[in-house]
Order: sequence, then structure tokens, then C-alpha cells
Amino acid sequence: MKQNTTCDCEVIHEQAVATVRAQLPPMDDFVRLVNLYKQFSDCTRLKILWALDCQPLCVCDLAALLGITKSAVSHQLKLLRLANLVRFEKQGKVVFYALSDDHVKEVFQSGFAHIHE
Repeated sequence: MKQNTTCDCEVIHEQAVATVRAQLPPMDDFVRLVNLYKQFSDCTRLKILWALDCQPLCVCDLAALLGITKSAVSHQLKLLRLANLVRFEKQGKVVFYALSDDHVKEVFQSGFAHIHE
């Protein structure tokens, strides 16, 4: 038997709506969050994040690991960098990339934990 998951009434719980409305973040926060989550919608970017969660790597390392061109890796890293998900550090002529901070690691690892529940 299929269970109905929508209200069968027209009652508005005004106090509940007012309480949530008072806590609603500004629209700009939602737009920024959507843009953040968009970065997680590409398998290549997710693989890069996964690899960088293991340890810092350079573009050449990531290209070899993922079997794609350095140009493709650089393009994805640029998007991840603009979203503040990765940072880079130059060591001589080599540029190593890493996750920006523990928040990125938590979001990434929480997603994996969720899909394995």
C-alpha cells in the first residue's frame, strides 16, 4: 500500500513558519552553497579531491593517477581553487595542491559516509 507523504489539509502552522523564517539565511548564502556543491557534481573533480585528501600532489601526479591530461587536471583544479576547495604551495618549480582546510575534508568524507550507509 502506497503511503501518502503530503498534507491532506490546508492548515498553516504560523508559529513554526515564523520561527524558521527568522532563522533563514540570506539568499546569497544559498547561492554560494549551491555553487560549492556544484563542484562536487563532477567525477573528475571528486577524484581529485579524494586524491588530495590522501596527500598533496602536483598536476603531473594527478594526471598520471587519473589517466587524463595535465591540461584537464589544471582546468579542474582552477575550478576547485576558485571555489576555495583546494590550495597550492610552490616548492621550487613544482606546485603541490592540497585540500583547503578540514571543512573540505569533512564535507567530502561525510558524502562518502552517507552513500555507504
